[in-house]
Amino acid sequence: MMTSPSTAVSRLDRSRTPRACVALIAAVFLGFIGAETGFAETELEARLRNRLESAFVAESLKVMDDRLHAQQALRRVYPERAYQPIWVTEDGLTERGDRLARWLESEPRKHGLRPADYHLDVVDALDESQRLPVLVDLELALSDAFLMVGSHFLAGRLNPETLDSEWHANRRHRDLGPVLHDAATQEDPGSVLTALLPQADGYLALVERLALLRERRNSGGWPAIAVGATLREGDAGERVAELVARLAAGGDYSGPISESFDEEVAAAVRVFQARHGLKADGLAGRATLAALNVDINTRIDQIIVNLERWRWLPESLGNRYILVNIAGFYLEVFEEGRETLSMRVVVGRPYRRTPVFSGTITYLVLNPFWEVPSSIAARDKLPLIKADPNYLSHQGYTLLEGWGADERVVDPSTVDWTQITARNFRYRLRQSPGPFNALGQVKFMFPNAFSVYLHDSPARELFAEEQRSFSSGCIRLEQPVNLAELLLNDDPNWGRRAIDASLMAGKEQVVRLRRPIPVHLQYWTTWVDADGVVQFREDIYGRDRPVRDELREAPPT
Repeated sequence: MMTSPSTAVSRLDRSRTPRACVALIAAVFLGFIGAETGFAETELEARLRNRLESAFVAESLKVMDDRLHAQQALRRVYPERAYQPIWVTEDGLTERGDRLARWLESEPRKHGLRPADYHLDVVDALDESQRLPVLVDLELALSDAFLMVGSHFLAGRLNPETLDSEWHANRRHRDLGPVLHDAATQEDPGSVLTALLPQADGYLALVERLALLRERRNSGGWPAIAVGATLREGDAGERVAELVARLAAGGDYSGPISESFDEEVAAAVRVFQARHGLKADGLAGRATLAALNVDINTRIDQIIVNLERWRWLPESLGNRYILVNIAGFYLEVFEEGRETLSMRVVVGRPYRRTPVFSGTITYLVLNPFWEVPSSIAARDKLPLIKADPNYLSHQGYTLLEGWGADERVVDPSTVDWTQITARNFRYRLRQSPGPFNALGQVKFMFPNAFSVYLHDSPARELFAEEQRSFSSGCIRLEQPVNLAELLLNDDPNWGRRAIDASLMAGKEQVVRLRRPIPVHLQYWTTWVDADGVVQFREDIYGRDRPVRDELREAPPT
């Protein structure tokens, strides 16, 4: 799969806009008029114009062997500037151009991007003593690098929807031409690019953790712990010393390094377990040792992948919104930047993955019926029906055939279930409200192509599990009634008493929100929590590796 070098730039390059054509014509006339009025273009401007105009015929623009990716954007911006260069003069690289070149050497790397992708080899190889032709190359290489970094900062280096059909992003959009014009007037062009990055605290905190992990790697990383039996309080020996050294290197332990597993070490193990989504029992068993032995380069890659995902987010999540972290198994509600509710969630099994997208909750349903999706009915429910003739009645299901006016109720005892297979299963299953209803007491609806929503669940015991991937794709909520109360707190007809009374009545009731609320289903395997603690989680769906691999690939030439 090819890496997209610049999603935002590629949008600029999709076609030559009428505005660009007008600008190009205007620039040509300016050159003609200049010859008559004394404002003739300089030789450098003429060479820059000829270079860009010749690219229209060749339909390819290169500097040395590097293809320039923002070709249409460059062809639009420079005519608008009457081909005045931004980074060079006839005397060589300007101070502004030198600042950009030095900024490119270090700043993209801080955000998990590769400086080498931004023509640095070309810039270093160009010898200014060769004068004008080289200066034109230098000008175009730096402008293309500027536009590429701007695109990657703004909307990510990769297109997530080409990597994962279940990932629908709503990335930021901006015309980068004016941003390049703005850089031409600024002493520090890097600050113009930095302003395109996500400004959320969560993103900036993750950037800081990336720097800290790289520092730790440079100082030797952290040691591995030899495979063996579970380590626990009271143990001693070389493996305990390895455990203590590993906890200290990760910042979870600050005491002396020794071979004794004491109470302080047990507390450090619990801290490590909590921030890796493990059962915090203080025992260094198989799962904990496996997490401790994940090497530091893998953790660095994990942060880089999740920084890229941050850059796929929209400009704003909203002043009031719901965030579900699928990989973290939690939901949070934010209002004016403040968390007002959080809870555990259950998400889709690895073979029925919860998709990534954004929507808007417009209504909720109290005591919902469950119309079982046909795929689940045929694959999951049919074997249970065949095994127990009374399964449907005991679980509150109605067997139906047909839709709308043609719908009819079917008596399960009249069906020869031995002849029914997943392929010829033509029935519908509808589960009535009640204690066995798979949706519980409340569901929250945000229309989407995946038929995914938030809902209650009768399987309350699953919320006690650390890894909670048990659903068929929808999000099960630990505290659904609390969420309903929060979303209806601006409706005087729907206080907590009214909600409880409706639930007790047992009848399905639709309640529309006076203020619909955005909901964002995301997939973060690492983040920094409100207390400043970096969290890591298992990549339950295997979504990290494709992103990591694509980010390692050089852009096409």
